[in-house]
Amino acid sequence: MTGETRSPGRLIVDRETKPHMPPYLKLRHDAGRGRWVLLAPERILTPDQTAVAVLQLCDGKRTVEEIAAKLAEEYSAPADVITADVLDLLQGLADKGYIKG
Repeated sequence: MTGETRSPGRLIVDRETKPHMPPYLKLRHDAGRGRWVLLAPERILTPDQTAVAVLQLCDGKRTVEEIAAKLAEEYSAPADVITADVLDLLQGLADKGYIKG
């Protein structure tokens, strides 16, 4: 079920999905405000630190499982908990069109 779609255009994120942001989205650090922003056409989103950590690893090469393993190691957290959180986050972003697989 690697990045399969159940309906046209809907990405179903699973452990083997290799998520990436489409070219029209940019994750940038706003030095003036001291925070990260996700620049999208006609909108600016302000992801929290957890979302930024995940988005920075979404390069289209790493699987969700690899992203979760890296974060679990970095934050000394249980891999199964991190994986579930990453899957939830990425599915929500994919449903809004901010993540492709």
